[in-house]
Amino acid sequence: MTVHFIGAGPGAPDLLTLRGRDLIAACPVCLYAGSLVSEGVLAHCPPGARIVNTAPLSLDGIIAEIAAAHAEGMDVARLHSGDLSIWSAMGEQLRRLRALGIPFTVTPGVPSFSAAAAALEAELTLPGLAQSVVLTRTPGRASAMPEGEKLAAFAATGAVLAIHLSIHLLDKVIAELAPHYGENCPAAIVWRASWPDQRIVRATLATLDAAIGSEMERTALILVGKTLGAADFDESRLYAADYDRRYRPVGAEPRFPEAS
Repeated sequence: MTVHFIGAGPGAPDLLTLRGRDLIAACPVCLYAGSLVSEGVLAHCPPGARIVNTAPLSLDGIIAEIAAAHAEGMDVARLHSGDLSIWSAMGEQLRRLRALGIPFTVTPGVPSFSAAAAALEAELTLPGLAQSVVLTRTPGRASAMPEGEKLAAFAATGAVLAIHLSIHLLDKVIAELAPHYGENCPAAIVWRASWPDQRIVRATLATLDAAIGSEMERTALILVGKTLGAADFDESRLYAADYDRRYRPVGAEPRFPEAS
């Protein structure tokens, strides 16, 4: 018996890895975070599968469901939205499973910031503008932020910020970022990226609050950075005609002559 932790992606049922799909189809028990995971993903569960929405359960309740399946020798598909490496609460579950001696695997998923960038048709790292993306959030009831992880500190680097779980504090976010990026810095909010009711707002830091009006929903991602919608940026050297590469040797003395 194995518990398969699976990143179910940002929302669209077809933004699921093939491995994730196949594991779901092979598991007679499925635990899913019903508040965020699209029910379309559950269509891959086998007939007769026990499907449990964990949204109303405590950690103890979730582990009890897994332990019961373990006692019966039934594999479990444990679905979380997006990718499991950030803000999934997977770590605390794995700690419990290790203590109980219950085996598990982890399958990554498409993260929400990637789906948001795709919706914006944006490459977040553009030569000469930004080469780093910071995934962060503001403090919340479920998790406090470590002292050194401040929005202003991240903003001072000039990196693109993908700010999760913070739409309810948009005024505070703008106030902390504007001194570093400037009020004219491009910004965007993507609600429910990849879902049928996805919504996008493009603005600047100065106009972002007014642009969304009274629309505030927790399943939204705030993106801030110079690369959003940018047209004036350097071209990468990767595809430059005079760039000597292993698979495209250039010049009389290429770095990788064996590839020629």
